[in-house]
Amino acid sequence: MIGYVVLGTNDLQRATTFYDALLGEIGLTRQMDFGDRGYAWGANKDAVMLCIMTPFDGKPATVGNGTMTAIGVNSPDEVQRIHAKALQLGGKDEGAPGLRAEGGDGFYAAYFRDLDGHKLDVFTYS
Repeated sequence: MIGYVVLGTNDLQRATTFYDALLGEIGLTRQMDFGDRGYAWGANKDAVMLCIMTPFDGKPATVGNGTMTAIGVNSPDEVQRIHAKALQLGGKDEGAPGLRAEGGDGFYAAYFRDLDGHKLDVFTYS
């Protein structure tokens, strides 16, 4: 099972501000501090975490084509709130909140890109 996901950034301060505000909406907090390299957010250190890091090799971070990180929440209202918060923080819309046929019955999701261009999905099953 997945333990954590790492997304690269070229502007750690900007990404940290974005994810502090975005993930704070669903009660997630910084769980790990990697100094000038990045941070990890989650419910606790034993839960799945989302990390934002500068690349270890020192080269610029790039977005993976076809790569997406999904964040599960508890209700369609939370999907709408997180999607709206991402856009308010400067993220780009990639699909408004709504039921999605591709996810099967009750799959309610919204899609956006963060400030570095990473595609994220916030979803629930209703």
